[in-house]
Amino acid sequence: MEKELKELEEERRKLYRMLSAIGDFRRGLISVNYRRCGKQNCICTQEGHPGHGPQYLWNATIKCKSYAKSIPLGPELEKCKQETDNHRQFTKLCEEIVLVNERICDLRPVPEVKDEKEMAELKKNCRNNSRGGPERDRAYCWSVLFCEE
Repeated sequence: MEKELKELEEERRKLYRMLSAIGDFRRGLISVNYRRCGKQNCICTQEGHPGHGPQYLWNATIKCKSYAKSIPLGPELEKCKQETDNHRQFTKLCEEIVLVNERICDLRPVPEVKDEKEMAELKKNCRNNSRGGPERDRAYCWSVLFCEE
């Protein structure tokens, strides 16, 4: 178990290093759009014509609010594309870090209670820190103190 714990801690350090190397990132995605202009004599009104474009648009929803920005073809598009790709990599790495940390938490030994005085103090602290009524306090403390999983 100690060997596995050390390996997981090393894996977590590796993930942290990878996280620090990501660079700039932004949420959202880039969509490619072809649009019809609405002029009756334009070629875009003909059957089978895709429309004017491509036009690139960055879209993101942040705290339930939608944002969009037109991005010109060229270096700005490449920069924005790299930043959104970096964000996807960032979220993937964060999820991996959480999974590794959860495995570490499961393997790390629980400190032993030395005597009745320490147990009484733990119970007292548990009641003071939990939310809800006395019934919930007892159930929560019981699960924290005596259940293994």
